[in-house]
Amino acid sequence: MRACALLIVAGLVGLGSAVAHGQSGPAKPASAQFRVCADPANMPFSNEKGEGFENKIATLIARDFGATPSYIWWGQRQGFIRNTMNATLKEGRCDFVMGVPDKYDLVATTRPYYRSTYVFVYAKGKGLSLRSLDDQVLKKLKIGVHLLGDDYTNPPPVHALGKRGIVDNVVGFKTFYSAENPPSAIIDAVANGTIDVAIVWGPIGGYFAKRQRVPLEVVSIPSGKGDLPFAFDIAMGVKKGNDALGARLAEALNRRQAEIEQILIAYGVPLLQPVSKSK
Repeated sequence: MRACALLIVAGLVGLGSAVAHGQSGPAKPASAQFRVCADPANMPFSNEKGEGFENKIATLIARDFGATPSYIWWGQRQGFIRNTMNATLKEGRCDFVMGVPDKYDLVATTRPYYRSTYVFVYAKGKGLSLRSLDDQVLKKLKIGVHLLGDDYTNPPPVHALGKRGIVDNVVGFKTFYSAENPPSAIIDAVANGTIDVAIVWGPIGGYFAKRQRVPLEVVSIPSGKGDLPFAFDIAMGVKKGNDALGARLAEALNRRQAEIEQILIAYGVPLLQPVSKSK
C-alpha cells in the first residue's frame, strides 16, 4: 500500500523498494498524457522495465485514452502520494496511481478492479494442510512474515498471530526491498527450507511461488472472529477533485475488466469474488 496508511494495512501494492527518486518516463503530447505514479523496483507490481502486472494494466487502460503510459518513479514509502500526486501542484506530477486500497483517503478511488487476500505459502509434499491461523500446528512451525518494526503498523496477520500466542517461532523479514533484500526473499526462504511457511500478501506469494524450483502451495487465509480484515479491494487512485479522469478510468475499467483479470491470473494473483462493475 502507499504511504504510511498503506503500509499499516498490508503493503497492498507491494511492500515497496528503498528507492525514493522522482523521474518521469518519455514525454507525451498534452492530448495523450497518461502519467502513472509507480515504484521503479517493486515486482510483481511494477518496475522500470514495465514487467509488473500494474505496468501491464496501466498499458491496457492507457489504450482507451489513445496513449501509452509515462511514469513518475518513486519508492513506495511514506510520502509516496505527497511526492508524486502532489496536491500542492495545480496539475499534479502524475495523473493516477495504481493499486491503492478502495476508499484510500489520500486520493479519490475508482471502483475496485481486483480483490485479494493474505496467503500461506509452504512446500508441497511436507504433510502440511494449513487452512487457518487457528491450526495448532502453526505453534510448531517456523513462520516468516514481513515486519515494519512498529507493532501497530504491522500487517493484519501478524496481529492475529500475536493474539493467538504465536510469537516466538515467527521470523521477521524486512519490508522494504533492496539489492540485499529482494522482494522474493521470504518465498525463497520457504523454498530452501529456512522457514516452514510464509504469510504474505497474495500477489507476492502467488507470483514468487510460481517461480521456485520446488513446488509450493499457496492458500488463502480467512480472518477469524475479532481479527483485522485479511482481504482487500484494490482500486486506482486519482487526485481528489479530478472527477473527469475518475469517470474515464471507470469506463475503461468496465470495458477491460476481463482482460485485467487475465493479467492478474497470469501473474499468480489469488483473486477472491469478482469485483462489482459499478463504483
